[in-house]
Amino acid sequence: MLNTIDVNLHGKRHTDFDLARILKAQAQGFEKPITAYLCGVSIKARAGIGVVFGHKRKDQYGRFGDGHLIRTSDVIKAEREGRFWVLTTVNSRYVLATFQRGNGRASLREFQRLAAGLHHFTPWALQ
Repeated sequence: MLNTIDVNLHGKRHTDFDLARILKAQAQGFEKPITAYLCGVSIKARAGIGVVFGHKRKDQYGRFGDGHLIRTSDVIKAEREGRFWVLTTVNSRYVLATFQRGNGRASLREFQRLAAGLHHFTPWALQ
């Protein structure tokens, strides 16, 4: 009997609307370098969750490949630059091209409300 591992990669195709928003964001330009563009974004437990496009650290193994679901590290701040929101983490900056339908913008507002002046990051190890 063979030793096999079943791996299911969770991904999605970008819609025409997603791609149009990404093109607008790329044309706009940003103050500091951008790590990637995210579509279908919501914020849960200080992390941005969405479908990635154009990640700077994409590798030959498929990590951070276009269309893959990504969970960012803890978001330090969310700010508006021009027509788009940008999430800043310790090492990365993500442009929010589109929000998750139904709860994406609400999750951003909730993050801003809870994070106003407070910086309680996820611990490296749980006790």
